Amino acid sequence: MLDIFNQFLLDKPIVRILDILIVWFIIYRVIVYARGTQMMNLLKGLAIFIAIKFIAQVIGLQTIDWILSQILSWGVIAVIVLFQPELRRFLEILGRDMFRKNRNRQNDPDVKLISDLEYALSYMSKRKIGALIAIEGNDELQDIIDTGIVLDAEVSNQLLINIFIPNTPLHDGAVVIKDYKAMAASCYLPLSENGQISKELGTRHRAGIGLSETKDALVLIVSEETGDISLVKDAALVRGVDKDELHRLLELYLLREEDEVASKDYLTLAKEFIFGAGKVRGDKHENE
Repeated sequence: MLDIFNQFLLDKPIVRILDILIVWFIIYRVIVYARGTQMMNLLKGLAIFIAIKFIAQVIGLQTIDWILSQILSWGVIAVIVLFQPELRRFLEILGRDMFRKNRNRQNDPDVKLISDLEYALSYMSKRKIGALIAIEGNDELQDIIDTGIVLDAEVSNQLLINIFIPNTPLHDGAVVIKDYKAMAASCYLPLSENGQISKELGTRHRAGIGLSETKDALVLIVSEETGDISLVKDAALVRGVDKDELHRLLELYLLREEDEVASKDYLTLAKEFIFGAGKVRGDKHENE
C-alpha cells in the first residue's frame, strides 16, 4: 500500500517540481551560510569534483568514474570529521533561525554585542568613517591589546563610533573587544604579506587579514574610501556585506548557546577568585 501511495505522489508533476524546489532551497541556504567560512572552499572543491565525475561518466571513462565514486562515498565521512565545528555551527544557526520566535534572548550579552556592532558599523558606513574592530575568539589577543591604549570599557555603539571619529586621538589603529569589553583602542595589527591580496585593498583590510592569518579573531572593517563593510575570519575576506548578511555572519561567529556562555562565566569567576582580576596595560603604537 505504501509503495502504491508513493508511486501516486511521484506521478504528479507538482510533487516533482516541489521536490526540485526543496533541493535547490537547501543548496541555496547551505551556500549562504557557508559564505565567509572555510566551508565555502570545500563547496567549491566539491562542485569541481562533481563536474569532473559527470564529464567522465558522459565520455565513458569508466575507471576514473569508478575511482571518483569511491572517493565521494568515503569523502562524506572525511568531510564530517574535518568540518565538524563548521557543520555543528551551521546546524545551530539553522535551528535558531527556525525557532527564533520561541526564544527570548533580549538580555543575552551576545545579542547586545551584535546589536551594538550592527548600529555602529552601519552609522560609520553611511558616513565613510574608517574603522577596524577585532573580536577575540579562542586565541588570546593580549599581545595585540598591549600595543594600544587601554580602555577596559563596556562595549556600546556610541563608544565605537566616538573612537573612530576622524582626527581624534584613538581613531588610528584597531579596537580589540574581549569578553564584551573594548579592552584597548589604537592597537597595531600585523599586516598580511600575502601577495595575492588585491592592490585596491588598503591598510585596514591587510591588517585584518594579517591578524586572521595567525589568530581565530573576527575582524570587522569599514572602508574610509567607499564605506563598504567587510568581515575577515580565518583569513577569508568577505567584502561589501549588506545589512542582512552582516547580521547573519555576526550571529554565525558571535552568538553562542546559553550553556556555553554560562560555562565561560563560571570559568572567569573562578580565575578572578584564584588569581585576582587585573587590568591590562600597554603603550600606544600608531597604525597607519
